[in-house]
Amino acid sequence: MTEVSFARTFLSTLDAKPTKIPADHVEDPRSYPSRPPYTLPRQPRAFTGPSSSSSTTGTSPSTTSHPPGSEPSLTVTLKSLRNPPLDIRLTSQPPNTTSILDVKNAVASQTGLPVDKMRLLHKKKPVADSKVLKELVEEGQREVELGVMVLGGAATVAAAAAAAAAAAAAGGKAAEGAQTEAGKVGGEETDKHVAVGPHGTAVLETEEFWTDLGGFLQQRIRDEGAAKEVLGRFKGAWEGR
Repeated sequence: MTEVSFARTFLSTLDAKPTKIPADHVEDPRSYPSRPPYTLPRQPRAFTGPSSSSSTTGTSPSTTSHPPGSEPSLTVTLKSLRNPPLDIRLTSQPPNTTSILDVKNAVASQTGLPVDKMRLLHKKKPVADSKVLKELVEEGQREVELGVMVLGGAATVAAAAAAAAAAAAAGGKAAEGAQTEAGKVGGEETDKHVAVGPHGTAVLETEEFWTDLGGFLQQRIRDEGAAKEVLGRFKGAWEGR
């Protein structure tokens, strides 16, 4: 049989068959070729059931869950090596309910720094205010260390506020001492000198003011050379007035 005759015979056979299989077509299973059944191989040893210790306890020690409200508390250590230097330790912090914003508020209540000027770092990466302490620690960890980054200007404002508070406290003590001395009748008098912090233009004569101003300029400009140049011009203009 030549190729041409074979092709004609094959095409005529195809023409006799329907071009499309109907939707209700059903193949007769009896027309399928017979195949031997496939069985899974036998296991070399039988599977062992759960041990008695696991069945009695139900959970392993590493996955023991605590009832709500009885989770072990955490100790939070906050450190900052830059201006202002901080080393704060917060104990007994519930990990499931204490957020980063709560930690910021605790730091602000102790240092006077504004909350919106603080950034907390965990492993040198900023942490969102909405996160809770449980997301930062591993299973069984009882202490976490966070870094505190203060944005430019906040440290200077906090230092000025602290100086003003100290001056106000010193002034109150001085007034109280004056009233005590005025109420005394007789007795041996003693000289008492109360140190009051500098105020007004006297602050510009202190080295601490220029140091704080230099730190503020360096944080805002982020260029040490330019910050020193601007600080020098400010200081020179004030001294040469």
